[in-house]
Amino acid sequence: MVATDPQAGSTAAAPSSPGLFGQLIRFALVGGFCALVDFGVYQGLRALGMDATPWVDIARALSFIVGTTTAFFLNRKFTFAGGRQEGARQIGSFVLLYAVTFLVAVGVNRTMLHVLPESAWKATFGWVVSQATATVINFVMLKWVVFREPRASATRPVLTSTEEN
Repeated sequence: MVATDPQAGSTAAAPSSPGLFGQLIRFALVGGFCALVDFGVYQGLRALGMDATPWVDIARALSFIVGTTTAFFLNRKFTFAGGRQEGARQIGSFVLLYAVTFLVAVGVNRTMLHVLPESAWKATFGWVVSQATATVINFVMLKWVVFREPRASATRPVLTSTEEN
């Protein structure tokens, strides 16, 4: 006689992924909110006097840290839940990713402030370009590195045989 044990090899189900299109939509919504947080912090710090070199760079750095930390937790919860893992590997890859995008965002912002002509919108436009650059890098790396979903493995029921004497 062959019996199937439905409980054998079962593990807690991970949250399912909304698919690439769903992730892009969620990432855009989370990103829009976090961009407002980032921009608000940046403008607030500039309004408090951090508007000249090197303070404007520090203001951009602080706003980036606040915005991207918020984005990490919201994306982890809502966008890339299928790839959610606990542990040092995910935290380490997050820290490395955000260190790189931090340098990119601050560097692009600084470059834009040097190359753009003087205008009332110069700092805002520089922030937008630096944020857009960091956002593209973040989506790609969050999707395929930090929150990479485990490969689907075919789970087969465990068959056991019992012989009656």
